[in-house]
Amino acid sequence: MQSMNWATAHCDALREHFAKGLSYSQIAGAINAKFGTCYTRNAALGRAKRMGLSRPDRPGAPPAHFPMRPPPAKPARLERPRERHVPEFMKPMPVFQRIDQPKLRCVEIAPRHLSLVELEAGDCRYPYGGDEEGETITFCGHPRREGSSYCGPHFHLTRDPEIPLQRASGAVSLRLVEAA
Repeated sequence: MQSMNWATAHCDALREHFAKGLSYSQIAGAINAKFGTCYTRNAALGRAKRMGLSRPDRPGAPPAHFPMRPPPAKPARLERPRERHVPEFMKPMPVFQRIDQPKLRCVEIAPRHLSLVELEAGDCRYPYGGDEEGETITFCGHPRREGSSYCGPHFHLTRDPEIPLQRASGAVSLRLVEAA
């Protein structure tokens, strides 16, 4: 931080250089070179103002005694209303028409409604229920068709009759491995 007290010799040098018409950065450089100080351009400018020294206004700047005039008004321009852009998420949803639900295929078999733990190795695993929240799921439980997890009627219900069976399903044996 610089001292606010300028030596008298420094102030005299400032007056002398100011009278010659040097810029404040040139004045600060000359004083620093002569006296070995570190004055900045802003320090020289501030000291000159406190001493009552002033420069004429910059060229092109309005005189200080005239009030600032507002810029000239631009002629009124008629603007065309522009098309508004509606974001994708705000566009209205399309209205869907109701269609008749196709009749689902079903089998004429009364399921046994066994729970998962009640199922035996040869029972049909076709599920019933579970459509509603909290509804229990039960299974058909009739004897399975060979090579399938379902009984005969449920086997034909779950596959498309147009597509031939690509591979034969076989029994998969699972073994439990104890974690170490």
